[in-house]
Amino acid sequence: MDPLTQGVLGASLSQSASKKQHLVVAGVLGLLSGMAPDLDAFIRSESDPLLALEFHRQFTHSLLFIPIGSLICALFLYHLFSKRCGFSFKQSWLYCALGYGTHALLDSCTTYGTQLFWPLTNERYAWNTISIIDPVYTLPILILLVLATCMRAPWLARIAFLWALIYPTLGMIQRDRAEASGWQLAQERQHTPIRLEAKPSFANILVWKVVYETESRYYVDAVRVGTSVNTYPGESIAKLNVSRDLPWLDPDSQQAKDIERFRWFSNGYIAQDPTDALRIIDVRYSIVPNQMKALWSIKLSKAVDANTHVKYETHRDNTSESRQILFAMLTGNK
Repeated sequence: MDPLTQGVLGASLSQSASKKQHLVVAGVLGLLSGMAPDLDAFIRSESDPLLALEFHRQFTHSLLFIPIGSLICALFLYHLFSKRCGFSFKQSWLYCALGYGTHALLDSCTTYGTQLFWPLTNERYAWNTISIIDPVYTLPILILLVLATCMRAPWLARIAFLWALIYPTLGMIQRDRAEASGWQLAQERQHTPIRLEAKPSFANILVWKVVYETESRYYVDAVRVGTSVNTYPGESIAKLNVSRDLPWLDPDSQQAKDIERFRWFSNGYIAQDPTDALRIIDVRYSIVPNQMKALWSIKLSKAVDANTHVKYETHRDNTSESRQILFAMLTGNK
């Protein structure tokens, strides 16, 4: 999730557990600790662009790391300001732990993938119940927290945290409805998917991207699950076969290894970009949910040596046409 959402969620739980006189400091401790796990974004390498993908949402996001991560936050924030506000170190650590502990669970509600049980396993958990940015989720929490702080009313923070639980639950219901529609689409095409997933489109839980895999291809469709269900059949693309699609690539080269690293990050949903044979895309993400315009990819090169890494590229599909198509889906228009 975005840093603001992570911060206000952490603050909502810390304020919910605080006394009236501790509300402000508890909120600040929860806010800052709720954002702290994303400091792993600073782990990166100029020569290896995929290193950041491997470490983001890894050890700092593990449930097993919460005591350590929150302790680091408490040590820093206690001496920075909470000690001067009359807080004991134990109190500071408690509120930091509450804020820090919300982060990984919220990230797991998105589609990106979070290594909740590292180092026991590097499996990426993604429950696909909420978009990585969703104002309908964030704004009520933020407003209630501002009111709770101004009025010194912990009960408002508890309502904020209750909303933080209710909305992903609604997303779970919506996800299951979208998946059911996706299975129906696949059946109508006489396909038997190996796997099928539904993911919320940008900033809402009304329109979903359904991705499913057959023996040779990936299919993407959009589904609007409101009072009725509208489907928007989309595109398909061949699954990446390295030996077939990239016959020139040395299997022992760093680029070949990086493809497998990118495959792990993308949960296997990778394909060759139809507009660029040297680009490998993550088919899970696009602004328009029934299209293959990926938001990120890796770029290969035939002109580099065997030890050179791939390039990591991001793509922002912010055209007015894409926004209009998504808006039409949100409003239920064909």
